[in-house]
Amino acid sequence: MRALLQRVLEAKVVVNGEITGEIQQGILVFLGLAKDDTFEKGKKLIDKILKYRFFDDEQGKMGWNVDQAGGGLLLVSQFTLMAHTQKGLRPDFGPAMPPQEAEALYEKLVTYTKTQFEQVQTGVFAADMKVHLVNDGPVTFNLEVA
Repeated sequence: MRALLQRVLEAKVVVNGEITGEIQQGILVFLGLAKDDTFEKGKKLIDKILKYRFFDDEQGKMGWNVDQAGGGLLLVSQFTLMAHTQKGLRPDFGPAMPPQEAEALYEKLVTYTKTQFEQVQTGVFAADMKVHLVNDGPVTFNLEVA
């Protein structure tokens, strides 16, 4: 399981011309699920994301998490994060979880996230999403859990 986190001033997801999720300051999370990922792994990753300190505190250091910064969370499924890219010139998506399983796990993780944090928005699983963002910094981190 892999999450690409971007600290944003604003972000939104548009599907078929309609906004499906939108936040102001906060974290845009692209979430990739691998074949062997589980709900327990996902909970561990979500907990880490919510506690991860990469917002500036009163001393201007990365000391605050998203809640302390008063931000939101925009969670977007992205199977391409699981691609093997070490060989050749075309990504290998073999490691990604099959769509039906991934959608069920993603939805379960969205539900869990909403029980842990109030300001959660999402994209639409497997949709052709247009993601708009203003990266703050830029600050981007790649998180994984074992």
